[in-house]
Amino acid sequence: MLPDEPRPPTDRNPEPAGAAGPARCYRHPERETGIGCSRCGRPVCPDCMVSASVGFHCPDCVRGGGREVRQATTRFGGQLTADGALVTKVLVAINLVVFVLAAYVLKPWLAGDLSLFSVGTQFTGFPVGVAEGPDQWYRLLTATFLHVQPWHILTNMVMLWVIGPALEQALGRLRFLALYLLSGLAGSAFAFLVAGDFLQSLGASGALFGLLGATLVMYRRTRTPLAPVIALLVFNLVITFSVPNIDWRAHLGGLVAGALTAVGLMYAPREHRVAVQVLTVAGMAGVVLLMVLVGTAWYGG
Repeated sequence: MLPDEPRPPTDRNPEPAGAAGPARCYRHPERETGIGCSRCGRPVCPDCMVSASVGFHCPDCVRGGGREVRQATTRFGGQLTADGALVTKVLVAINLVVFVLAAYVLKPWLAGDLSLFSVGTQFTGFPVGVAEGPDQWYRLLTATFLHVQPWHILTNMVMLWVIGPALEQALGRLRFLALYLLSGLAGSAFAFLVAGDFLQSLGASGALFGLLGATLVMYRRTRTPLAPVIALLVFNLVITFSVPNIDWRAHLGGLVAGALTAVGLMYAPREHRVAVQVLTVAGMAGVVLLMVLVGTAWYGG
């Protein structure tokens, strides 16, 4: 090669024509940087770069990556939470507060206003309580939070604390709350349907029997030995039908509603889980409404 012959460039990746100086951050054009995002390649300054397992990422790629990550859920689609028994604790607290008010502070009128009370036209000449119509239907729910005897509130809250957290952790807060409320409402509605011409009832037992039914379904679904929950259910059924002044109708209504609701919540196919669970809750709410409408037609004026 002759001394005056042009030599090939030593830089195999020369700067394109018109380029001047180092690259600049895509979010802060006034800042020069030699670092690029390891995902998209855009230059980022020290204030924008986010450390990654390999190199650095830009803020946009970090946000986009977060959207791609599936949110962790419980076995049956609920959202994972740090406190898996929060709803259970709130329900216990509400029951305790209402008990103190009804039994000691606002006694006796609060219990009379909140209890599941109904008298048909054949006894008084006009319907009273739930049979009177929608203005009194609130009793179907308020009665499930009402207790006036210490032994009643104690046994029910112990039961709720024993079986509630496991179901709440498995279902998630929203599904567990829906199960509890629907079971309580179904127990009240069934009691009204069967004995709405002369009825007075109160207590969370219908909702708790619903949780018992749901626990049985959960044990079956997760292949957990059924003996403990069956023994607990049989024990409570024996008490239901052997101890006077216990509303067996609310217990059975809550038990069946809780079990059926749990089947829809826990056996829903993964690809259509939310849709099936919403339809299950809506369907059980429709059954409750139907029982109340039929009972009102029978006993109301």
